[in-house]
Amino acid sequence: MSEKRATRAAYGPTLVELVQEGLDVVAVDADLSGSTTTAVLGKSYPERLFNVGVAEQNMIGVAAGLALSGKIAFSGSFAVFGTGRAYDQIRNTVCYAQLDVKVAPSHAGISVGADGGSHQMLEDIALMRVLPNMRVLVPADYVAASAALHIAAHTSGPFYVRLGRAATGPVYSDRSSVRLGRANVLRSGNDVSLIACGAEVEQALAAAEMLEGAGVSAEVIDAFSLKPLDDETILDSVSKTGWAVSCEEHSIIGGLGAAVAELLAAHPGIARRGQRFIGVADCFGTSGQIDELFAKFRLDARSIYDVVVN
Repeated sequence: MSEKRATRAAYGPTLVELVQEGLDVVAVDADLSGSTTTAVLGKSYPERLFNVGVAEQNMIGVAAGLALSGKIAFSGSFAVFGTGRAYDQIRNTVCYAQLDVKVAPSHAGISVGADGGSHQMLEDIALMRVLPNMRVLVPADYVAASAALHIAAHTSGPFYVRLGRAATGPVYSDRSSVRLGRANVLRSGNDVSLIACGAEVEQALAAAEMLEGAGVSAEVIDAFSLKPLDDETILDSVSKTGWAVSCEEHSIIGGLGAAVAELLAAHPGIARRGQRFIGVADCFGTSGQIDELFAKFRLDARSIYDVVVN
């Protein structure tokens, strides 16, 4: 399928699938079930959707209680509220007790667009990655988002699944090719390793096409599973190419780039030419159209190309 779809669009339909598979899934939302698409679950199974209103901390508390009663509890809201406003509850209630709560908010990253810096959550991966017992998945397209939700539902314990508002092109055709702890080599190359996640996978693939025209062979890796990270695939690639360019729609502090840097620092000599970072510098976002914002914050394919050739 060539149609562009937002990763958030997979949320509600996949929750319905999980219930139909026989899993005891529920969702708790904070007055945003239309935007997060958990309303799709509520339409099919109204007894399985709990809307707590604009009360994100309570949302996580209710999800924790449902998990303690034996449910597989998913939470909604926007990423800026669903992780930032409810951080204490995620840390001390969900992760500390290793509860079966899946934090899966939408509208992550700069691609929230016109809503501006107050709603463009650029720190969520860092917040979730540092938490003990939390697994972090960042799907690149609709199929990967559905796979991430299946993985979270079928694996006990806390998960963070990062979902976006913007429609992205298809990367995967088969849900089974996306797995916990695995990074996928989407394009083989010998000159540079482009390691991306989320919406940046599409940009990295486009950059690789541009680089081929300039005589540069770029390997593109989808680091879908950011925690646990697929150390072997990344190290194999960088040992071949000699350097890495991490690409993420997130702050360059604490996200995918930091995870790759930590890995390479533990294996000195592999990245012979070092690492470069594509991501948002230490700043807030701003209002604008998505394409404008990707260009402004140097997240687009052209910016990746420029970093490699310059």
